[in-house]
Amino acid sequence: MNISFNNRKVLITGSTSGIGFAAARGFLAAGADVVINGRSESKVASALARLQDLPGKAYGFVGDMSFEESVDQLHAEHPAFDIVVNNLGIYAPQDFFDTPDSVWDTFFQTNVMSGVRLARKYAPGMVTREWGRIVFISSESALNIPSDMIHYGFSKTAQLAVSRGLAKRLAGTGVTVNAILPGPTMSEGVIDLLKPGADQAGESVEAAARNFVANHRSSSIIQRPATVDEVANMIIYTSSEQASATTGAALRVDGGVVDSIV
Repeated sequence: MNISFNNRKVLITGSTSGIGFAAARGFLAAGADVVINGRSESKVASALARLQDLPGKAYGFVGDMSFEESVDQLHAEHPAFDIVVNNLGIYAPQDFFDTPDSVWDTFFQTNVMSGVRLARKYAPGMVTREWGRIVFISSESALNIPSDMIHYGFSKTAQLAVSRGLAKRLAGTGVTVNAILPGPTMSEGVIDLLKPGADQAGESVEAAARNFVANHRSSSIIQRPATVDEVANMIIYTSSEQASATTGAALRVDGGVVDSIV
């Protein structure tokens, strides 16, 4: 299968590292022009520097997509995208009874409303051009709500509702809308989270990650975390011409963590 994104322009939010950066690398390798987004000028610049030798062209946009003003500014600078990947997301364990309204609102604005606003801005242009892809990066936690991150699981389930509903709203337009559900993934954020405990236990981060999967995601079939590239591969395919009959779907890249045959 030869996937090409020549003459396609792509936005990936939260793409200076992790899954977003891996997806950007994949799109650029396939010829797309990609806007790299982050909240820090230095991180965006660093990401762009690491992407210079690929066929597509990378641009940077510094802004926090959880704020409507940043979305408006992005739209003013880049009025059209063929593909929008809503990858921006935050997570943090916190007990339900210790989680104030402000934290719930921050997670909702960041993980849900950022994608809602971007879809509202860019989907109409895709409809006019009769082609487009909108992808929400959700999580297996949307289905397996973590007891120590209920606020996070809630936001990821909400993404599935938006994705499915928007796909139906755009029926017959040539624009597809899908959600990707990664499981435990060896992103920089996860590595940073595991490293102190791994150092204390005298083991590698990779071993600590496998132990985490065994102890906390024991239903995993691959019995290890995914790599960021493995998740990015699903994003790339879902955004391609070849995925034209896939829409309204929740596509798992969770290593089989969700114990379901559908």
